[in-house]
Amino acid sequence: MTQTPFETAGAGRVDQMVDACVRCGKCVEVCPVTGPAGMAEAEPVAVITGVLDILRGGKGPDASRQWASACVLSGECIKACDYGVNPRFLLAMARTAMARAANEEPAMRRRGVEAFRTLSQGVNVLARLQLDDDTLDRLGQSGRKFTEHTEEAPDFVFYTGCNVLKTPHIALLALDIMDALNVTYRVMGGPTHCCGIQQLRAGDTQTFGRVASNTLDKLAQGKTGVLSWCPSCHVQFSEITIPAIEATRGSKPFEMTPFMRFLAARLDDLKPLLRERIDMRIALHRHPGIAGAMEAAEQILGAVPGIEIVELHQPAVGLQTASMRPLPQHKRELQRKELEAARAAGVDALVAVYHSDHRELCAHERDYPFRVLNVLEIVGASMGISEADHFKRLKLMQDADAIVADCTDLLDKHGIDAATARAVVAEAMLGE
Repeated sequence: MTQTPFETAGAGRVDQMVDACVRCGKCVEVCPVTGPAGMAEAEPVAVITGVLDILRGGKGPDASRQWASACVLSGECIKACDYGVNPRFLLAMARTAMARAANEEPAMRRRGVEAFRTLSQGVNVLARLQLDDDTLDRLGQSGRKFTEHTEEAPDFVFYTGCNVLKTPHIALLALDIMDALNVTYRVMGGPTHCCGIQQLRAGDTQTFGRVASNTLDKLAQGKTGVLSWCPSCHVQFSEITIPAIEATRGSKPFEMTPFMRFLAARLDDLKPLLRERIDMRIALHRHPGIAGAMEAAEQILGAVPGIEIVELHQPAVGLQTASMRPLPQHKRELQRKELEAARAAGVDALVAVYHSDHRELCAHERDYPFRVLNVLEIVGASMGISEADHFKRLKLMQDADAIVADCTDLLDKHGIDAATARAVVAEAMLGE
């Protein structure tokens, strides 16, 4: 099949990085998951050489395929490279190449569609278990706000991504804080504004390019750029989509800034709003994949009166909890050790930044003597702002039938049948 200009641009960028790579192996040496991925004894130079072979159409050795498949997007490899290569990008493209080598085009397209439908159903149902129409509209999920354009462009487009809508209180708090800072914004996100990650994972690069480009064009409405919430969407756009669009169109469409870094840059404006003292000893659940995001979160929390940040001395691995999916046993062990360390430290709360971290950790409140919160809940509390965490309240029930019964009124209002809701709750809420 003939490549689209988007695919050609992406392939050209791969070729440039393959040529720039000197095969020193440092990216493999610093990777935090070579051991859990079962390739601790593999020779680093051979592993990265094999990845380059995959990218050039070869099969590559088993260790190289294992490394690509087990990538959790920590980004340590990027820091280690002295030659301007982004190994995380190359591993993403190696996974795509492996998927394309193993499947025919129709099968890849079908897999991408099925994965997208599963994601969409999970997001849409879980959001509607918790929110009424007005709140869905505020989060840009009614469709109405996408066609309502004021004469003046907003300061930013706030791009939620998809999965934060499962824990909508986090996104709502971000909007509350921007309102308090007098920042104007337009909210976009959800399955209708997908980053295309499901199609790329399936190997369907043509559909990925079309989906991602369409979303990118819709996002280019802010005067100052785009604020991203979801870290996987941020990586997808900043490391894959935007460079390809820049190469095909000759200019970068906008700057995309992670919300934590945006908020830290506005800390002088935020501090006067942090009026309420929050006397808590907290530990920050960390993932290093977005450069500066955890440092920004710590800086913001440190500005809240009364907050004491306790260091648990636990490994910070991966982009977010969801990115640890290729290594489920390793993920569980890291979580168990962190929870036990938080108990031993006597913290009042374990505080996460990203939505997938909150989804997986929040129900542990049942078994541990501390709360599980999002960083924005603490910031909001100091500002006198709160949004109900219905997701945690429901997940703590640990019973799909009880959760569906609790949400009967909203299910009826949104026209969602109980059997569909029960299946989504069992998989997308209790299954994590």
